[in-house]
Amino acid sequence: MSRAAGKNDAARLCFAGEPPTFRRVNKTVIEVQVRAVLPTSGGCAVFLGNNDKVFIIYVDQTVGSAITMFMRDVSKERPLTHDLMGHLMTAVGAHVERIIINDLKNATYYARMIIRAENELQQKKIIELDARPSDCIAMATQQKAPIYVSQEVWDEVDDMSDVLRKMEDEGLKPDPETESSESEEEDE
Repeated sequence: MSRAAGKNDAARLCFAGEPPTFRRVNKTVIEVQVRAVLPTSGGCAVFLGNNDKVFIIYVDQTVGSAITMFMRDVSKERPLTHDLMGHLMTAVGAHVERIIINDLKNATYYARMIIRAENELQQKKIIELDARPSDCIAMATQQKAPIYVSQEVWDEVDDMSDVLRKMEDEGLKPDPETESSESEEEDE
């Protein structure tokens, strides 16, 4: 395989007005939110889900901390890696449009980050990147972009809603952003 062919697998460009150079696969997806991030002995457990189901993705401590800081809008003295990525994207007129956790193989999750870019001439392009789900979740949280899970992954993961509920009952407090959105829903 040529080096250029390998790069095409990692990032695919689709320019407005041109047919895509790759086969599009339409998969059913479910929108989820980060419900909680908890430290573990080996990193962090990120609880993702909605009202129907919650599942866990384990991430390293640094990314778990980044996700938590983005959820809480914590300002940092110096930019961290995900901050740098966000600043770079903003500088070139791009933003995370959405992320999709699209596969689960041998207990390893896979994800795609979809980035929308527009230059000063209003030329638009969509960039789809293969990335670690942890980085995708951090960037989506930072940029307030939606997080999706493919139907296949959703059907395969175990529902951990009871575990999260029990931890909340024992003192785990949900993120203030999640808590305020839930109380707004109750008010309606």
